[in-house]
Order: sequence, then C-alpha cells, then structure tokens
Amino acid sequence: MTMRFDAGEIITAMVTPMDENRKVDYKSLEKLVEHLINTGSNALLVAGTTGESPTLTHDEEVEIFNFVKKVANGRCKLIMGAGSNCTETAVMATNNAKEAGADAILSVVPYYNKPSQKGLLKHFGEIAKSTDLPILLYNIPGRTGITMDPETIADLANSYKNIFAVKQSLANMDTITETRRLCPDDFVIYSGDDSLTLPMVSVGAYGVISVASHIIGNQMHEMLNLYKAGKVKDATDMHLKLYPLFKKIFMAPNPVPVKECLSKMGIIKNYVRSPLVELDEAERKDLYSVLEQYI
Repeated sequence: MTMRFDAGEIITAMVTPMDENRKVDYKSLEKLVEHLINTGSNALLVAGTTGESPTLTHDEEVEIFNFVKKVANGRCKLIMGAGSNCTETAVMATNNAKEAGADAILSVVPYYNKPSQKGLLKHFGEIAKSTDLPILLYNIPGRTGITMDPETIADLANSYKNIFAVKQSLANMDTITETRRLCPDDFVIYSGDDSLTLPMVSVGAYGVISVASHIIGNQMHEMLNLYKAGKVKDATDMHLKLYPLFKKIFMAPNPVPVKECLSKMGIIKNYVRSPLVELDEAERKDLYSVLEQYI
C-alpha cells in the first residue's frame, strides 16, 4: 500500500504521567516510552487528548515532546498534538511541532465554535499551507460538537498532499466507507476507537490510534496481522477476546481508567489533573476485574 506518510498501523495516544503534585513525572514517562516501543507501538502521539492536552501548557507540551524524542531516539515515529479551535493558534502550534522535530502533527476539528464545512476547509487549508509537516486530521464529533463530512475530508486530501490521514472517532461505518470511497488511494484512515478497529479495517481503514495499546499493543498487532493475512475468523476471535478491555478503559473519562491500569502494571503513578478525578475504590475493583484477564 502506497501512503503519503507511513506512521504505522498502531499509533499510541500516549498518556502524560503525573506525580502527586500533578506535575509531569519524567521518570515514569521514560519508563512508559520504553514500554510502548517494546510492546508494538509504531508511533507515539504526544499531547493529544489522552495526554491531557486541555490541561497542559504549550511550554509543557514542547518539553514533554523533547523528552520523548530523546528517549525514543529514532525507534518510532513521533506525532505531536497541534490542534486548536483558533486557526492562528493551530498554525502556531504546528510551527512549534516542526521546530521540536515532530514527524507529523494531529490537528483536531475545531471544538466549541462549531464551524461550517466551508470553515473546516479554510481552517485546515491554512494549517496545511503553513507547513510541510504531514498532517493527520482528527474527526471526533463527541468532543467537538460537529462532524467533518467525508466530502470535506476528500476535498482536503485532494487539495493538500501533506494532509496524509484522518483519525475517525465515530461509529458510523457508512461514513467510514464513504470517506474511503471518496479519498485518494494513498490517503490513510485510522480508527480513533479501539473497539472499532477491526470493523473499520474491514471497510478500508489502515490501523488505529489507540488507548488500549498501552496495555495490549502486541495483541492488537496480532489481530491486524491475522485480518490482513486473510484469517478473518481468527481476527474476529481476537477482537471478541479484546473487546471487554476496549470498552472498560472508557468506563470513565479518558485517560482516567488507562492511567489506573498503567499504575496497576507498575509503569506510572495514578494521578490526573483537575477537572478529571481518579477512580474511586468500587470503580477500581470493577476495572481490575477485567484488566486481570490481560496482564
């Protein structure tokens, strides 16, 4: 498969470890990067929503990225979250990512101000014209309040060669099918939800931008490899086996449950920044009842 830019099949939307003072825990971050590279992540997404980007400062985002880059040392691709609901801010964040040495950026559909499809074309067009970095669009209606239509994605994919992919966080397979049908063959679709990875791949997606890969990265690779080798029944069986974890790590706002899992695994400490809160004892017990089947 020819692609404009190949970030690999499994991109982990990486959490940002925090200490008890809710400061970035760089010791745990180093441990996490090593863990993810060793368990099959082809690329790491730094400062996305799973990384608690809404509560990170721009300076922190750059510091975290620089640290991850040093630890990764060329062993995987590095993508930086650089989106905003202000076009000017998104362009600035894109330039910061370029300066920091990112391989690509993730740019989310503008949230809260709810632009039209014409507004989305203008927003992402301005970003694409401002950089030669590969750009991964991020369509997540549940967080932004609007859906970027397949026609809009196709227009952007045809107009700007550095827009190489879209992360689709929505469960409508007709929308995914239409996106694949309209977009150029070298344009990539990623599932934005772990539980939708196999269904989306079956209609033309390439891989997943994952939260579950913090825990089961190798198993997710196995599922994708089975499907792409034509062993559809085996891939489906693997999907069904992993499905309870896919769902349970979203029992509370992301990344609260996955941070709890990583803490249980001894990789990071379990702290999130307000307004997120950690799981209570009953919730923790419920999560562990599923997690223990996989670790």
